[in-house]
Amino acid sequence: MKPGMSLTAWGVLAIAFGALGLPLACRRAAAQPPMAMHGEAVPRDVREMYDRGLQYLAGAQHEEGGWGGSYQGAGTTGMAVMALLASGEDPNFGVYSNHLRRALRSIIRQQDANTGYFGNSMYHHGFATLALSEAYGAVDDRDLWPEGEARDQRSIGAALELAVRGALTSQQGNPTSAWRYSPQANDADTSVSGAMLMGLLAARNAGIEVPDESIDKAIEYFTNMTSENGMVGYSGGFGGGFDESMARISIATLVYAISRRKDLPEYEATLKHLMQNLEKTGGGHYQQYTDYYQAQALFQGDIKSWEKWNKLLVRRLKESQLEDGSFTGQFGGETSTQLNLLALALNYRFLPIYER
Repeated sequence: MKPGMSLTAWGVLAIAFGALGLPLACRRAAAQPPMAMHGEAVPRDVREMYDRGLQYLAGAQHEEGGWGGSYQGAGTTGMAVMALLASGEDPNFGVYSNHLRRALRSIIRQQDANTGYFGNSMYHHGFATLALSEAYGAVDDRDLWPEGEARDQRSIGAALELAVRGALTSQQGNPTSAWRYSPQANDADTSVSGAMLMGLLAARNAGIEVPDESIDKAIEYFTNMTSENGMVGYSGGFGGGFDESMARISIATLVYAISRRKDLPEYEATLKHLMQNLEKTGGGHYQQYTDYYQAQALFQGDIKSWEKWNKLLVRRLKESQLEDGSFTGQFGGETSTQLNLLALALNYRFLPIYER
């Protein structure tokens, strides 16, 4: 754990955010072009906002390759990686290719070579796993490490397999078959579990072996935490504590959709709740975290509802973006900008996890 970064600090983010051995999979094909499903161009105002945000992140990257400010770690660096990849710039030769390689090296260097754990919190582990999944097959490993270092360093695929193994080991030791801040935790919450499950689902989509049993048990945890009216509890293992948290409702909707469980009544309930409250922000201090998940949940659930909600998002972010391209918020400029860009990234649809 980094000096000054406690589980308590990640607990605040939690409220808001709410050994090798697996076979190495084949590389994926390139993601679909932006707006390919509807044949539309990315709106100019979205492109301009996104480009300014990326320029800010490029300038804010730390010397060792990371980002994050107060929440510095593999997970926040992973969010920046996803924001860079989502722009559609060539990850190997484009304007941000060096930033991407530095960031990926930073993530891999933070990984425990024995356990696969990225440290600080299972939040970091989930978002770092998600980022490696999105980079796998897109970033050329042959150019990842400086000459002379590659022999002693893990590739993206090897680091991803190790991260998956660490996530599965943590889940297997948890009575709820889900996740909390620590990999050794005996309880769980839907915010951390959402981050972890999205990382595993992305890894599975990338071709890494993730047992169906693991996904099924995690989804069962979410169904236990979802009420009939679509509200989602925060912590525990048998529901309760339901309130109208748009972030948690969005997380549940998203994991049901990406795990291909749209047949579940719980999915229908959470999606219905989101669709009936498109103009309700409800994020408070944690608006950016809510937007990050709500954008994906609506996009996967109902494209017309996402289009309506996205217009409101674009209007709000145009009014709040600062001159240097950053956004302010509960998480500081770097992490807040990452989250806002990723909420906008559905307009591009380059990330494999953002495809429908």
